[in-house]
Amino acid sequence: MTNEVLKIEKLKKVIGKRTIVSDVSIELKKGEIFGFLGPNGAGKSTTIKMIVGMSKITEGNIYVGGCSVKEDFKGAMRNIGCIVENPDMYNYMSGMDNLKMFAKIYKGVDEARIHEIVKIVDLERAINDKVKTYSLGMKQRLGIGQALLHSPKLLILDEPTNGLDPAGIKQMRELLRKLASETGLTVLISSHILGEMQQMCDRVGIISKGKIITVKSVEELINMTQKDDKTVLILKSDNNDKAVSLLTEVNINCSILGDGVHIETTKERVPEIVKIISSAGIPILGMDKQESQSLEDVFMKLTGEGK
Repeated sequence: MTNEVLKIEKLKKVIGKRTIVSDVSIELKKGEIFGFLGPNGAGKSTTIKMIVGMSKITEGNIYVGGCSVKEDFKGAMRNIGCIVENPDMYNYMSGMDNLKMFAKIYKGVDEARIHEIVKIVDLERAINDKVKTYSLGMKQRLGIGQALLHSPKLLILDEPTNGLDPAGIKQMRELLRKLASETGLTVLISSHILGEMQQMCDRVGIISKGKIITVKSVEELINMTQKDDKTVLILKSDNNDKAVSLLTEVNINCSILGDGVHIETTKERVPEIVKIISSAGIPILGMDKQESQSLEDVFMKLTGEGK
């Protein structure tokens, strides 16, 4: 018995003559948070809609908790909790009444489970208040509570931190990490906030033009395009424009970035750079090495975004 919660095999989606998703294969393990990244129109939403049964699979298959979406749809859906867009709830009702109403959809969700969910999503103080009084972060947590009522193995969230302030994003991140580590819940997140995904996810899959480019841990992704002989410097001087002009003349890639000069070069040329600037009588006020790339840097390189 494997611990695969979600297995996507050679998934394909064709609409008319257009192929939206092609040969997508991903496996998610128990208790991991997986980020699903891609530019607009890359196929993220289409893939998620096929997982949750909102869009028909053209070719391939999807297994959730060992159940095939194509052959055992009800079994697969029992293993899924999802918020594909904004959480559906009734604003004129209390949070508790919303949970009780949704609990009626599933078998075996009793009063004890509802109170357990309230505690998990940290809404004990506000659960009897009307949802219209909730902040966006509270509504998102209530939505996650609704999605978890039937104890699914997989939670799917589409842009869960959209519109949240920094405090709300932090609460969301802590909640999802807690659920994954303490209950073994597997979480699939689609998001465009790459800095947050870098902090939250164990692994990420990048999709572009309907195809998976890579699936790796965040650390592996950040390191994969960083060559040992390359370095990035941020140099500050009292004449950055002249510094850029001098370095460009000797084929050193650089540009003005904020109040400094962003320099991409090899480690061997660093002494040469210092000598060029100093010899021109330009005082160097500071120079820092950029130690590592961000997930956003890697995403832009792999997908060609920003070119």
